[in-house]
Amino acid sequence: MSGETPADDRERLRPDRGPRRTAELVGIGITGVVAVGMLGFLLLYWAQDLPVASDLYAAFRSLGRAMDAAFGTNVFRHPIMWQSMAVGVLVGVVAPLVGSFLVHREMALIGETLAHTAFAGVAVGILLTSSTGWNGSLLLVALAVGILGALAVQWLTERTDAYGDVPIAIMLSGSFAVGTLIISYGDGLTGVNVEGFLFGNLAVVTPEGARLMGALSLIVVAGVAMTYKQLLFITFDEQAARVAQLNVTGYNTLLVVLTAVVVVGAMQVLGVILVAAMLVVPVAAASQVARSFRETMYLGVIFGQLSVLGGFAVSIGFGLPSGGSIVVTAIAVYLASVVGSGSAATAISTHG
Repeated sequence: MSGETPADDRERLRPDRGPRRTAELVGIGITGVVAVGMLGFLLLYWAQDLPVASDLYAAFRSLGRAMDAAFGTNVFRHPIMWQSMAVGVLVGVVAPLVGSFLVHREMALIGETLAHTAFAGVAVGILLTSSTGWNGSLLLVALAVGILGALAVQWLTERTDAYGDVPIAIMLSGSFAVGTLIISYGDGLTGVNVEGFLFGNLAVVTPEGARLMGALSLIVVAGVAMTYKQLLFITFDEQAARVAQLNVTGYNTLLVVLTAVVVVGAMQVLGVILVAAMLVVPVAAASQVARSFRETMYLGVIFGQLSVLGGFAVSIGFGLPSGGSIVVTAIAVYLASVVGSGSAATAISTHG
């Protein structure tokens, strides 16, 4: 006997499996290191007045100046650019992570819906600021309204007899309509840059917003990690999950709430109009070449990072809006994956 197992036979039939998986893991590892580095910067930026943190923060600033000298730029020495890039990098991780489930469940429209709901939340925050003098974070209001909108979408989907996407479409148009009415009502009462929230702007990212994105990213990653098997089961066979007495409604609600959390954090750099693209486009690109759902998630995160970093380079280099630059880069990655796949996407396996 040769001692070979069926798994060995499968590996021999797919000679690129080893190097391919190694490349994916290296890509995920690099992405993880970059994301942790960005979280570390946000922590240092927040605690820069403390003794140890101040020294580390000064070293980080020195590194930024050295990078500017090496690349001939005037970008990396400014903390505001680092916090914007930190938000972008974290979006590149969590958006494809959640988007992998949404795309395979044909729920891509939910991201756009919750983005419009979050915009209504921004409008509510602006009105609250102008009428009461409250100076809190607009993103916190948007987060609260976005989560309420996610719960409302799930409630409507579970309790109406309409087709699955009808409640989503109603919420999409209705929440944006409410947001525009509130903005119009309070026009001129505050100096908030509404266009920055609509189209994405690096200047919209505040230290509080960046720290909020860091906290939300940890919540999303932990939520997906702890419920991965259940979400995977529901994604590919919801009826069987119900037969197995899995709490399908609860996990569906969790998924839409995580989506709302991602959308609120991401709209700082992508804008309301384009935020849903990062939930869909990197995952669509990964689906062209992936052989399993887990591989789709890995590649989606890697492609998301390529899109964010490439988009920031275009935005900074040409003085263009960050949201459009990131999405156009993501679409370029998608088209490259279509060409590189050489054929139509094959069926996705639920195994790693």
